[in-house]
Amino acid sequence: QVHVMESGGGSVQPGGSLRLSCYASGSIFSRYAMGWYRQAPGKQREWVADMTSVGTTTYSDSVKGRFTISRDNAKNTVYLQMNSLKAEDTAVYSCNAGVYGKIYWGKGTLVTVSS
Repeated sequence: QVHVMESGGGSVQPGGSLRLSCYASGSIFSRYAMGWYRQAPGKQREWVADMTSVGTTTYSDSVKGRFTISRDNAKNTVYLQMNSLKAEDTAVYSCNAGVYGKIYWGKGTLVTVSS
């Protein structure tokens, strides 16, 4: 069982920045594929970004150029740096960890972008 926990959400003005963190338990974190998703009020969950165990990153078109995913294997943590935030980025952001064919999810952290 892998436990996943997000942190770093909060309220920010349009154009601002936030960095989300996602901790995943386990001694083989370096082998995990990590992903970020978000769910805005009244909408379906959408994929945001992910990073493979070897560091390959991909982003949705809606966040490309503004968000950056990174990982620190020594801390069992993946980050999502979010810049130039827009009102439409408001959502609950969730992280998942994938390893050996299983996916583990955190409960999410709320990001609110509003003036």
